[in-house]
Amino acid sequence: MFASVPNPIPARMKGLNRAEICDVNFIEFVKAWSGKVDATPAADEAILEGSALDARGFRELFESQLVSRHLDLMARVLRVQNKVFYTIGSSGHEGNAMVARLTRHTDPAFLHYRSGGFMAERFRKLPGMDPVMDSALSFAASKDDPASGGRHKVWGSKPLWVLPQTSTIASHLPKAFGTAVAIEQARRIGHALPVPDDSIVVCSFGDASSNHATAQTAFNAAAWTAYQKLPAPVLFVCEDNGIGISVKTPGGWVARNFGQRPDLDYFHADGLDLAAGYGEVQRAVEHCRRTRRPTFLHLRTTRIMGHAGTDFEIEWRSVEELCAVEAGDPLLRSAAIALESGLMSKEEILGLYEATRAKCFAAAEDADRRPRLQTLDEVMAPLAPYSPDAVREEAMRADYADRRVAVFGGEAKLPEHQPPRHLAIQINQALHDLFAKYPEALLFGEDVAQKGGVYTVTRGLQKAFGARRVFNTLLDETIILGLAQGYANMGMLPLPEIQYLAYFHNACDQIRGEAASLQFFSNGQYRNPMVMRIASLGYQRGFGGHFHNDNSITALRDIPGLVVGCPSRGDDAATMLRTMMALAKVDGRVCAFLEPIALYMAKDLHAPGDGSWLTGYPPPEQAMTFGEERVYHPDAKDLVVFTFGNGVPMSLRAARSIEAKHGWKVRVVDLRWLVPLNEAAIARHAGECDRILVVDEGRRSAGVGEGIVTAIAEAGYRARPFRRVVGADTFTPLAGAAFLVIPSDDEIVAAADALAAG
Repeated sequence: MFASVPNPIPARMKGLNRAEICDVNFIEFVKAWSGKVDATPAADEAILEGSALDARGFRELFESQLVSRHLDLMARVLRVQNKVFYTIGSSGHEGNAMVARLTRHTDPAFLHYRSGGFMAERFRKLPGMDPVMDSALSFAASKDDPASGGRHKVWGSKPLWVLPQTSTIASHLPKAFGTAVAIEQARRIGHALPVPDDSIVVCSFGDASSNHATAQTAFNAAAWTAYQKLPAPVLFVCEDNGIGISVKTPGGWVARNFGQRPDLDYFHADGLDLAAGYGEVQRAVEHCRRTRRPTFLHLRTTRIMGHAGTDFEIEWRSVEELCAVEAGDPLLRSAAIALESGLMSKEEILGLYEATRAKCFAAAEDADRRPRLQTLDEVMAPLAPYSPDAVREEAMRADYADRRVAVFGGEAKLPEHQPPRHLAIQINQALHDLFAKYPEALLFGEDVAQKGGVYTVTRGLQKAFGARRVFNTLLDETIILGLAQGYANMGMLPLPEIQYLAYFHNACDQIRGEAASLQFFSNGQYRNPMVMRIASLGYQRGFGGHFHNDNSITALRDIPGLVVGCPSRGDDAATMLRTMMALAKVDGRVCAFLEPIALYMAKDLHAPGDGSWLTGYPPPEQAMTFGEERVYHPDAKDLVVFTFGNGVPMSLRAARSIEAKHGWKVRVVDLRWLVPLNEAAIARHAGECDRILVVDEGRRSAGVGEGIVTAIAEAGYRARPFRRVVGADTFTPLAGAAFLVIPSDDEIVAAADALAAG
């Protein structure tokens, strides 16, 4: 138990900053301490009898705790001077420094935002690094911040393998689990890891966040994996401070909820007492590394000084409760250990305390003088890198001819030597091709292995490349995308499959908040290269409802940095996939490849049996330029139709009717790339034609069409006669009623009639 803490005087109770109270409490506690002093232990002796922590380790941990605390105190003071822009602190959680000490700097870490102690201690792992200055630069949003380049206050470090993130509700747990699985997967496919083979993954979060659905899906997937005796060396560290902003966690809930979970090995450690807690943290870390099993470390912590600088706890907590919380300050216990053990005198402790304060404030003042981001270009620089020449070269690279011949079963069986085929077959051929090209590629999702996917698009891939590279997952889109991020973190090229576009919405934040943001918040130091395949869009006959006929691309178009492409024919699918894989490989881009379900098996365009929608397979040295459109009838100038996906064959059919009816020559532009839209191409085609029609199967209020219209308007072509054919603002019903709410050939012709009528 803690020694008694002097009660703050009544004048301090209301109106005084609680950070100041905690600061004064520590000083008064040390000055007033009058306990018994034991014989001073040697550096390699236990700090207290029975402790697993030696004196050297204790002193360094105590120093890390003080660094963390004074960074918090500094932030509270300098925020009001507009020199610091972040005040969510680590006070009360400084015991997580034990986790840092007992793990390696090559153990990838995904951290809770109260990880100042962890970071200060991990900085010891490499010489010449300064946790105080690095943290001060981050607090000050300086361009010199080595973690994010001034884009956000994040705990992160490339050399220390702390991947920057802004997760506040445990959305980082799935990718932490995915990274742990990836460490083991690499060995199975012969991939060279960027970390040692016996690394574990550290993932910390709060007790309140442990209840979140995203966290629960990670715990479930970890247990599901362990149940099958598959390695998943992730150390889940639940830092239990008993409260989520102002919502209290029921006493004993975390232990009750996790203490007896099968296949999630539970350890409890006291994070408020370094001498007592160190041994259990050590056991948990060693267990995770040795057994390669998911491990749950329940670390007792507290939260002092409120959730952040704007959280005035006195407004919603009683003075008595606040005093009780502050009496449990782990720094008071660490000071008591230092004194009881005889390791440090009062003067030494107070001297170290004030020296640490001075160092933090000096670093903060220095950081405030450093440059901050000044231009939009600076802000966006790491968001969406694109190296056109290198991407083109990689996409067209075809130096794997022998592997291709082996995969396809002979020179004569190569797909470019086969007759024209439909979209699904050509995607399948392209995937075989890319797996021969990229030995680090993995394809996974629901039903993709033996079955070959719901629409057989992945048929034969597992047989050709084995279950280590093509495999089924549990039915959980969040985990599928978490795995993808994990594999990407470890240098592989994942191709996760989301079975339907509507299912993506179940897991959107894994792309929006996590994968697509990593390059931005790490200033380009970390990346999540992947090509996410999604069976998409509408027009399925005899099947559907809104979960299987979903045209909502808006959620994808709203994700900064994401690449979204949608081919409508087989040859485009193959060349687009090559370019997306090159974008991922070269520039670390996150890509979404939308596959129109209704066109998977389409063979004909104008009449049954015409075979006009079959295409040949482009040889491997051909690739699509990023952003490039396909133009049908490029010399036509009477009407231009901008469309994509299912809208392409519809518009081509309608164009025949329009020409017969009005005598117009119709240009159809298949945009193919939906994010980012090629605004220059849109403007060019709009400027060359007399009339404009946009065919967008998305909803009227939220589709791709708005981006097309904006590009036309901003290019100065507002006066052109214009119409839009779009889906209705409703969910898609079942059966034939579905065709009442999505565009049709006849509606396109009717829109042209309206243009003709003026």
